[in-house]
Amino acid sequence: MSVLVTREAPDFGASAVMPDGTIGEFKLSNLKGKYVALFFWPLDFTFVCPTEIIAHDNRIDEFKQRGVEVVGVSIDSEFTHHAWRNTPPAQGGVGPVKFPMIADVKHEICRSYGIEHPAGVALRATFLIDRDGIVRHQVVNDLPLGRNIDELIRLVDALQFTEKYGEVCPAGWQKG
Repeated sequence: MSVLVTREAPDFGASAVMPDGTIGEFKLSNLKGKYVALFFWPLDFTFVCPTEIIAHDNRIDEFKQRGVEVVGVSIDSEFTHHAWRNTPPAQGGVGPVKFPMIADVKHEICRSYGIEHPAGVALRATFLIDRDGIVRHQVVNDLPLGRNIDELIRLVDALQFTEKYGEVCPAGWQKG
């Protein structure tokens, strides 16, 4: 695994299911000038993954209020993403999530971020990318360990605070 913090986020272009449910091309560099919360999950239609997708989606307004674009990636195809998105959560789906779901079928994106598991899926990884396209935070979890969205939002707040005021944020720092 590579440590990408302080480095430019690897750019990529790939097919994706867009927030409106259409399938289209997504390019990370098109988000330059915005904060990006880029996260990877192992596979669609599994057990922990939908809880994370739905948790990110449930907080999408909080990300948007902070100027953060949420982008999700797995090795599944755009067609699998589309089917998962069109399946209600009560039936194992994620419903109509409001962020792009990128199809990394060739595993090029997860490899460029250094988070491909030996089993050939992406580890649960999150990268917080600043407006200049620089990775400012990364965290990688083993497959059975879900993420904490509260902590990701706290880190966004901390990053924006340090950029605005030039001060540091100690452990447990909270906005306000």
